[in-house]
Amino acid sequence: MRKTLTVLILATTLSAGGCTFADAICGSGDYPVKAVGTTTGQDCVPEGQEPPAGYVRYPEGKVPEHVGDKWDEYWSKVVVDERGNVVPG
Repeated sequence: MRKTLTVLILATTLSAGGCTFADAICGSGDYPVKAVGTTTGQDCVPEGQEPPAGYVRYPEGKVPEHVGDKWDEYWSKVVVDERGNVVPG
């Protein structure tokens, strides 16, 4: 009973705050990367590892953290090259 009450309180607190774990772009210990040559491609890479071929890091200060945040919206509308530069496309 006590464990169920704790879970219920935690769930209520999170939902009242308007943020859920599902909102995060990547899970704990991962960082998001942008696919080269597309507006929609992105993935998550474990911290300490380089992005795989065909992906680049987001510029510092412009990393999307949650689905629908300003940087998630921005990067979903632009294309980058293999150096991370925004290009027409």
